[in-house]
Parts: sequence; structure tokens; C-alpha cells
Amino acid sequence: MDRYCVFGNPIAHSKSPLIHAEFASLTQQQLSYDKQLVAEDQFPQAVAEFRRQGGQGANVTLPFKQQAFELCDGLTDRARLSGAVNTLYWQGDQLWGDNTDGEGLVRDLLRNGVELKGCRILLIGAGGAVRGVIPSLFEQQPQSIVVANRTQAKAETLAQHFAELGDISSCAMDEIDGAFDLIINGTSASLSSTALPVNADVIQRAKCCYDMAYGSEPTVFQQQAKQLGVSKSLDGLGMLIQQAAVSFERWRGVTPDPQPVYDLIKRQL
Repeated sequence: MDRYCVFGNPIAHSKSPLIHAEFASLTQQQLSYDKQLVAEDQFPQAVAEFRRQGGQGANVTLPFKQQAFELCDGLTDRARLSGAVNTLYWQGDQLWGDNTDGEGLVRDLLRNGVELKGCRILLIGAGGAVRGVIPSLFEQQPQSIVVANRTQAKAETLAQHFAELGDISSCAMDEIDGAFDLIINGTSASLSSTALPVNADVIQRAKCCYDMAYGSEPTVFQQQAKQLGVSKSLDGLGMLIQQAAVSFERWRGVTPDPQPVYDLIKRQL
């Protein structure tokens, strides 16, 4: 039986084994998928040992996405641009890396009726989560992307890195102004129940607000958006499942239906 896993630290909370087990069942694929806790200085050794034991592919979560990027022999374009890898697979003896986060986000947005072509997008945050989705967002031909962060220098670094892809600029969090069709929160603010320090008039003009975080209840950012009358607010559970589906396609060559898995996890939250 083909073996897959997710590497991380911590890893006990990961829903990846459940998601991929359901995908396998839905597509009649025979495989096993486990989670592996890895010491922060043992990631290359863990990948090598997994391969030696017959591993076919793996997901990578915090804090190893950068290490995975550096470990790979080959990279997809979006992984190269984002500077991080969340999906590993072997081609012969070569280890290849992909980043499926952006495509997962895009699929979830499109599935929920969010039009991205010609869209004005505000990305809040300048960490790995935001960096990983910018290439896939630009593939959808938005009008523009603005990256806002508490430390503008980090946002400016991202804007410069992705300048070749399209119209992208940066600003400090307290300087956000203008009208945006889509606002995406890529910070961890909702995980600590902290409201985003964004002007109310900026949020209320948006057509959709999207939080990469998720939970059993609407996130703080979703609640902000709803209180300000935004017609559509979404959390990141769909992105989690959709990015896993892209990894599954990469490994198995079949496309799983994410909806039954979304319904299952939603019931469990």
C-alpha cells in the first residue's frame, strides 16, 4: 500500500490524515496517510527515512515549509515563487516540491462564487500564508493586489518580490485606504480572538471578506465583516480541504470531491 504522511511540529491537531483518508475512500484509492512529529533539526533525516520506508509523497506544515523548499531537487513554478513547499513527491530519485495553498484558496473562492478576474484584492499580513497564495491569485488576473502589514517593510519586500506578476503594492496596516472587492486575512489575529485594526469603511465596502483561519464558530474577522454589512464572509476550512485535494491530485492523478469532506469536518468542529 502506498504511504503518505504530513510532517510538522506540532502535528497532533492536523486534520490531514482524516481528509486524505476520506479522499481515498471517495476515489477508491488504496493508500495510508499518517502524521509525523519531527524535531525541528531532524526534518531532512525524517524525509529520507520516510522515503527509505517506501513513502510516495508528503505534506509539510509548520515549521518546515522553508526547509522543504531548500531540500527539494526540483520545484513547481508556484513553489519557487512562494519560497515555501507544502507538498513533496518523488520523480525517480529526485525530490520535488509544490505549494498548493494558493490554488486551494482560489478553488474555494471560486466555489463560493467570488469573481477574481478584475478583482481588487487586499491581503492582510506578510507572512508565509500570504506569500504562498500570491502566485495563484495573480493567475486569476485580478486588477490589483495590495499587501498590508503592521510592519510595512515586510509588505514592501513581498510586493517587490512579486512585482513581475502584476499590479502589486504595499502599505502599513493603519494606512489602508480605498475600495477592495475582496479582503483576505492572512494573519493569526483570529486565532487569538483579536479584531483587525482596519478602518470600518474599508471593510464595509468589500464584496467578500475571507479569513484563512477557521473554527467551530465564525472567526473574529468574519464577525467584523458581518457587523459592517459585508454580504459574504468565509473562513479558511474550505481552503484547507481544497489545498489537500490539489496535493491528492498531484500524487494520485484523480480529483476528489471536497464537499463531503468539508461537510464531515464541519460537523466535527
